[in-house]
Amino acid sequence: MMLATHQDKPLLVHLLSQAFAANGSVNYVVGDGDGQLKRIRALMEYSIELCFRFGNVYLDEDRAACALVLYPHRKRRTLKSVALDAQLAFRAIGLHRICRVLRREEQIKKIQPKEDMAYLWFIGVDPARQHAGIGSTLLQSVIDVASRDGLPVYLETSVTENLPWYQRFGFTIYGSLDMGSHTLYFMRRMPAKMGG
Repeated sequence: MMLATHQDKPLLVHLLSQAFAANGSVNYVVGDGDGQLKRIRALMEYSIELCFRFGNVYLDEDRAACALVLYPHRKRRTLKSVALDAQLAFRAIGLHRICRVLRREEQIKKIQPKEDMAYLWFIGVDPARQHAGIGSTLLQSVIDVASRDGLPVYLETSVTENLPWYQRFGFTIYGSLDMGSHTLYFMRRMPAKMGG
């Protein structure tokens, strides 16, 4: 696993947009219909930029998978972050969906704990390379970095098929949110004790 740079952004956007094109939670935010992929790409651009500023953006060695990790306790409101939020609203969400997305974020914040964490926002593998262990290796690396830093890893997923995969890595479900079109599962993994 390596840290991505701004030069990797086109690849990162491509990987995540392909991996999340049919994701219920992502499509709840961006909507479906005309321009859906363009809005997904805008959401991924936003997420990547936020993680470059307040987290880490990882690529696997083969550049076939990536992970966006945000450290919410490090996030600061800056002129750039406000500009990014505005771009997200106009380019990815759309004004007619903004109220429902804000309500969703409010519900999520009520469930998420208020503690220092490594928030695994997105992890995606090139669809042509899935089921080859690339995502598992990347996820284990993310867990190792968080454990080294003494941080729990939190995430949400709306893909029920992914629950057993995360559970194999020690994640447990600590909450859920029925969004009508899908259920959002809240998962966490407490930091492993490093050393002897």
